[in-house]
Amino acid sequence: MPKFEIDGQPIEFIEGQTIMQAAARAGIYIPHLCYHPDFAVHGSCRVCGVKVNGRTLPACNTRVVEGMRVNNSSDSIQLHRRQVLEMLFVEGNHVCPSCEKSGSCMLQSVAEYCGMLAPRFQFQYPNRKVDASHPDYLLDHNRCILCELCVRASRDVDGKSLFSIAGRGHKAHLQVNADDGLLGNSDFSASDRAATICPVGVFLPRGKGFDQPIGRRVYDTEEIQHQQVKHD
Repeated sequence: MPKFEIDGQPIEFIEGQTIMQAAARAGIYIPHLCYHPDFAVHGSCRVCGVKVNGRTLPACNTRVVEGMRVNNSSDSIQLHRRQVLEMLFVEGNHVCPSCEKSGSCMLQSVAEYCGMLAPRFQFQYPNRKVDASHPDYLLDHNRCILCELCVRASRDVDGKSLFSIAGRGHKAHLQVNADDGLLGNSDFSASDRAATICPVGVFLPRGKGFDQPIGRRVYDTEEIQHQQVKHD
């Protein structure tokens, strides 16, 4: 099989694979948020950036070629990731100590893995609503990172296309495709793939907040890099 290198380690790959796919197959973790192996590449979060021949490229949609040399852990790459993560935190309202998803949040765990302990940028504190119109789920817009995983899951798995991203730039936001924009007046169901795919805490099942004690939460039991390699 052809080979390339990640941090000097020779890695075999299958023709057509991306850096992300080949790395996961070899048991190497590359931090990511919007990437999911079950869905088409989106490439919006930029957390999976790696250095390829001196250029920073997204590992999720950069195809491997034989002899390619990839840097996944240099200081400059880690700085790039921390800066991206910092912006995600300050552009939303992520209050980890009081969040129901703390300890089970992918954004939180990726930030910890990358060494981002506190943002240096000014918090924007956007005015976003919580949609409590559905009998089974809350939709908290404050935590959305625009990864579009729920959009893709609803469209590609559930066959409903209930969600989309509206607006541009800092005005971009998750939109429910219902006449009044409310989750309760859509065809959303607790059994939908879109209900459980969110990497943060946008979709919250009612009556289950804080039901997972500290020490038993998703990333308390196993660090994210081990879970993601197995998952991918």
